[in-house]
Amino acid sequence: MTSSSQMLLAPLLGALIGLALGMLGGGGSILTVPMLVYVLRLDAHIAVATSLVIVGINALAGAGMHWREKHVRLKQALLFGAYGIPAAFVGARLSRFLSGPLLLMLFALLMLVIAALMLRGGAKPQGQGSAAAWWRVMLGGLGVGFLTGFLGVGGGFLIVPALVLLLGMEMPDAVGSSLVVIAINSAAGLAGQMSEAALPWTLIGIFVVAGLLGLRVGSWATRWIAPARLRQSFAVFVIALALVLLAINLPAVVTAYAAA
Repeated sequence: MTSSSQMLLAPLLGALIGLALGMLGGGGSILTVPMLVYVLRLDAHIAVATSLVIVGINALAGAGMHWREKHVRLKQALLFGAYGIPAAFVGARLSRFLSGPLLLMLFALLMLVIAALMLRGGAKPQGQGSAAAWWRVMLGGLGVGFLTGFLGVGGGFLIVPALVLLLGMEMPDAVGSSLVVIAINSAAGLAGQMSEAALPWTLIGIFVVAGLLGLRVGSWATRWIAPARLRQSFAVFVIALALVLLAINLPAVVTAYAAA
C-alpha cells in the first residue's frame, strides 16, 4: 500500500479506534494491530509498538473526558493497573511456550466466556468507597495483567468485565476507569518495545488526532445509552471478534497438531 493511501485511510481507522475506546473502554489494541498489519501493511513488530503509542495516548485522553463526567474511580484504577504490571511480565514469559495461533484461539475462547458473563449481568455496584473491595482490586489486577501478558492482547476486553464483575462498577464507571488502566499497560508495554525500529510518527499523529475526535463522540454517547444496553453492546462486540479470531486461528491449530 502506498504512503498516500495510508494517509487517506488513517483518519477513518483512527476515529474508529477512538470511538471504540470512548464508548466501550476496549477495542483499542485488538483493533489497532490488525488495522496496521492487514490494512496499512506495517511490519507486525512495528505495528505492536505503534499500537501501544496510539492506544496509550487515546486512552489517557479518554480517561480525562470520563473524569470530567465523574465516571473514573481513580484509586481503584491505579491500583488495578499497578498490580497488573508484574503479572503481565510473568504471563508474557510463559506465553513463549505456546504458538501464536494457539494463544489467539485461547484468547477467543476467553472472550466468549467474558461475553456470556456480561450478557448475564454483573455484580451489584458496591459503591466507590467500599473498603472491603481491596482484595478484589488485587485479584482483578493480577488476573487481568497475567492474561494480558500471556495472551498478548486484552486491554479493555478483559479490564471492563473485571471491573464490572469483580468490583461491581456500573458500566460507565468501568469504561472510564479501564482507560486509566489501559494507559498504564500501554506505557509498560511500550517500555519493552523501545528496541524496535523507528516508528511512523506521522501516521501515529494522524491516528491520535482522529482518535481524539472518535473519543469525544464515544464519551458523549455513553451519557445517553443505558448501562445495561452498553454492557450488552460490549458483549456482542466481543463475541463477534472472538468468532473472527476462532475462524482465523482454529484451522492453523488443528493443522499444526495433526502434523505433530
